[in-house]
Amino acid sequence: MMMRSRAALGTLALPLFLSGCGLMPMKRHLPVPKAPANVQTATPEELVQEVNRRWDNFQNLTATVEIKATLLKPQEGLATDYPSCRGWIVMEKPNHLRVVGQYLGVRVFDMASDGNTFTLVIPQKGKAIEGPNTLTKRSENQFENLRPGFFFDAMIVRGVEPEDYFTETSDTETIEDAAKKHLFLMPEYVLNITRHDPNGSRRDKPVRVITFHRDDLLPSNQDLYDNEGNLESQVSYSAYTSVGDNKFPTKVVIKRPLEGITIVLTVEKVQLNQKLPADQFTAKIPPGITIQHLQ
Repeated sequence: MMMRSRAALGTLALPLFLSGCGLMPMKRHLPVPKAPANVQTATPEELVQEVNRRWDNFQNLTATVEIKATLLKPQEGLATDYPSCRGWIVMEKPNHLRVVGQYLGVRVFDMASDGNTFTLVIPQKGKAIEGPNTLTKRSENQFENLRPGFFFDAMIVRGVEPEDYFTETSDTETIEDAAKKHLFLMPEYVLNITRHDPNGSRRDKPVRVITFHRDDLLPSNQDLYDNEGNLESQVSYSAYTSVGDNKFPTKVVIKRPLEGITIVLTVEKVQLNQKLPADQFTAKIPPGITIQHLQ
């Protein structure tokens, strides 16, 4: 009986929609998404070759930036926006990093890493922090869980390692330009990078997911995972500019879901592969300052 009722309703629905049955259908004009004039194609191997080419051509970077950070505490319903500061970033392969922040010309923090350990000096608090680049014990202080490695990996899309496996999928994103009230269709390639479980299980571990806009085949997003398969960083890249024979994003947004931290970098000036001073990756600790050691 129930099946016959459903069939009758289905039979009624079709003529109702076709005839209108006295109802006046209302048409609405929707914005028509615009497709890019140029859409490129690439195989998974070609995407990997391009990523590796960009990584191989990179030796070091020096950039003047504006840095803005937001700290989220969802359980408390709080978001703290920290004042933006100007600063500079220096990076060198494979893992050397230096980040300095200033307010009104006064240095407020100085962080340096040799790839294994790091030093963070906060002069106004009379404090310095030292510890390993790899986090071994989580702290209740969300900022203490950030280590220099995540910053390096977010700023530069590393090459694909020989032991990595990869697959490619296609997608199309609808992008809204709120200022111009336009919608844009952006075809994308999504490169999924995994690595076989060293313990011998048949389950691969996610390493990274890199998204490319197909109008220029440049990375637009990168998701990075830890060894347990947790999403560590979500990074977006936009507003690319030419730096010699290379392209570099002038806006980088780094989201750290586990810590609830978002960092927005606006790159004002960037130089690639310059000769760097020998002490570039050393943050000097002033005498008499308190030193905190992290694990």
